[in-house]
Amino acid sequence: MSEQTGATAARPTNGAGTRNPYLPMPARVIEVITETPTIKTFRVVLEDEQLMRDFTFQPGQVGQLSMFGVGESTFVINSPPTRKEYLQFSVMRAGENTTALHSLSAGDTVGVRAPLGNCFPYDDMKGKDIVFIGGGIGMAPLRTLLLFMLDNRKDYGKIRLLYGARSPQDMAFSAELPDWLGRADLECTLTIDREAEGWQHKVGLIPNVLLEMHPDPKNCVAITCGPPIMIKFTLQALEKLNFAPEQIYTTLEKRMKCGIGICGRCNIGNKYVCIDGPVFSMAELNAMPNEL
Repeated sequence: MSEQTGATAARPTNGAGTRNPYLPMPARVIEVITETPTIKTFRVVLEDEQLMRDFTFQPGQVGQLSMFGVGESTFVINSPPTRKEYLQFSVMRAGENTTALHSLSAGDTVGVRAPLGNCFPYDDMKGKDIVFIGGGIGMAPLRTLLLFMLDNRKDYGKIRLLYGARSPQDMAFSAELPDWLGRADLECTLTIDREAEGWQHKVGLIPNVLLEMHPDPKNCVAITCGPPIMIKFTLQALEKLNFAPEQIYTTLEKRMKCGIGICGRCNIGNKYVCIDGPVFSMAELNAMPNEL
């Protein structure tokens, strides 16, 4: 059996197995990056230096970020576990807590409860070709696994990335795109929904561009994340390309609340997104009640 497999992966204890799971760990913001008009990336370090040194997680796991006195929200840890100088979270402004988070500057304090949930089954993906399909802020969980695989490049086959947004201004991680486009060991395709002045890449909706790319499903895994409507039509495109449900993975982070399977807010049938997910194969999702 592999070290970890999708929804059954064990969660690391972070050297904090006796900690109150509801108690956030104080963390200091060391950098804030404005990605788009509505998305900011926060790089944080735990204030307890020993906890920071001992902190471990796996690609796809999430954390709860809290603004004391306001609330907390779930975000994927989108820095890879191979790069441990800080933890990175990207936050789209959408409500009271995310608006408060957007007011943070370097030096401010935030609460972190992490790691939570399962991870991408990266051991089971070794030796296979990988196709990442991301839309907008949905690139965040993909970034974690993409960088992890690039840091362990010999373990994986051909890696392809299709990343799209409504416009160039809506693309997160734009500072990293030139590096991704220039890598010989990564095939990177960028697309936007409509023509824009100065845009030199693809124009078209992500599912349509994916069909043009026509990835071979043989010995290949597809990983997708983005707006629900994008995922819906991307899954249809993957089906047309003969990807089996067992070859497709996505995430369901937005339904989480407590993060430890107590509150029941994120249950789908007998599954809990916070402990059985947020990473699911389409085969797993197809077996669940239609409650999404």
